[in-house]
Amino acid sequence: MKYFSWRAALIGLVLIVSVIYVIPTFKPGLWPYKKINLGLDLQGGMHLVLEVQTEKAVESTLERIRNELRDLFRKEQVRHQGIEHSGKTGLLIQLADSENFQKDVEKIDDLLETNFGSDEIVSDSIDSATKTVKLVLKDKWVQDIQKQTVEQALETIRNRIDQFGVNEPDIRLQGERRIQVQLPGIKDTARAKELIGKTALLEFKMLDEEHDLGAALNGEVPPGSVVLYSADEAKDGQTGKKQPYLVKQKTEMTGASLSDARVQIDSQFNEPYVAIDFDRKGARDFERVTGENVKKRMAIVLDNKVYSAPVIQEKIPGGSARITGSFNAQEARDLAIVLRAGSLPAPVEIIEERTVGPSLGRDSIHKGLLSLIVSSLLVLVFIAIYYKVSGLVADLALVLNILMIAAGLAMFGGTLSMPGIAGIILTIGMAVDNNILIYERIREEMRLGKTPLACIDAGFDRASITIFDANLTTLIAALVLFQFGTGPIKGFAVTLSLGVTASMFTALIMSRAVIDYLYATNRMKTLSV
Repeated sequence: MKYFSWRAALIGLVLIVSVIYVIPTFKPGLWPYKKINLGLDLQGGMHLVLEVQTEKAVESTLERIRNELRDLFRKEQVRHQGIEHSGKTGLLIQLADSENFQKDVEKIDDLLETNFGSDEIVSDSIDSATKTVKLVLKDKWVQDIQKQTVEQALETIRNRIDQFGVNEPDIRLQGERRIQVQLPGIKDTARAKELIGKTALLEFKMLDEEHDLGAALNGEVPPGSVVLYSADEAKDGQTGKKQPYLVKQKTEMTGASLSDARVQIDSQFNEPYVAIDFDRKGARDFERVTGENVKKRMAIVLDNKVYSAPVIQEKIPGGSARITGSFNAQEARDLAIVLRAGSLPAPVEIIEERTVGPSLGRDSIHKGLLSLIVSSLLVLVFIAIYYKVSGLVADLALVLNILMIAAGLAMFGGTLSMPGIAGIILTIGMAVDNNILIYERIREEMRLGKTPLACIDAGFDRASITIFDANLTTLIAALVLFQFGTGPIKGFAVTLSLGVTASMFTALIMSRAVIDYLYATNRMKTLSV
């Protein structure tokens, strides 16, 4: 009876915990626990596969190095006629001084070693005849840039979706440069795609007011400048026209130092705008840039679109600015979200998109639950008829097994999908199989003429080794599927792992406790197997 007592206490504890975690699924808000989450195939939503354009990150790195080299050459008095891109990972420097060519080459090597390091960029070829020096990014650094770009893009997208308010999104890497995004229950798919795919590169650039905008629009763009357009329509009555700006290519500062972005309402025009704050470093840079460009126009550029170009009236301390534009409150909120979450290190392209409608999800739930109920009822009836009273004990164990799986999903924040339902149905058969092994072993002991108590002990003790070995190998396979699988495979592995663990508990602990109790209290006069 002492064995029965600890088994009863353990079963009672497991039953109470399971009920506590399952109840919120059917009656939300009753307990402070999460309910079982439904997967994309059950409640509808959006499935996206994004490809990160890592080559753009390499190009941006090259452009940054190019601008830094220009500043360094100016300080070190290295005369050159230009620094141009050469291929996807190279820069070509056209030196101007033939007499000091070798000295300039040595200066360039020293500057590279001091400011970048030999692990990043090196001199690939030197041609004294054409006075050119070719620099290339090292392969390992290019690979590191691409890897970090994908990882940063994954984290940025995750932060955006968290602030967007989607319950239980599934965001993971798929291959080397792809990101899989599943958003269950999402309704505004267009807004979600816009929020996820926006690069959100915030830049502050000075307008080029020394050159003629009209000439630039006709193709005569001055060196070091570029024509950008406004994000909204021009205020000159020309419908569909964008306001052009001649902007200097040099970026005075970016949104990398952004500490906060929030929506506020302009009291004068009653229109929403996005107020931004910088951290200490960003505030110092913003104060320096505005102080150096008083009475000049600064363009606030987001993803190569000019949102505003105000005149700097005075040096602005404190590190605060605002982004205005003809957007509504929701567009302003989305802009604030992407700015807070940070810009993507490289553009992303949607290469796969699937939308599961709510009606299809409800149909999947109906069919999935129907298959679960029908299979469970057939197994329960068959076992009760074939094994009589012991069969009813196995049926009770099966019900507890399903309850424990549901509690496990809620406890660990798992998501139930159609493959997960398939895993539960498979577990039902495996759970009953454990009891069958025990009962058939008891029957063998009864044929040998042993006492009922000895038959029970032998049946559970000898079958337990087989049950443990069989379920352990299945559990190992399920864990491997969970570790290396994605999407549906992982959902199947979760419920299979929970089911295998629960079935061992119900077969070896619960069934033994109930049969011991029935026999010890004379409620089962003879072994009914």
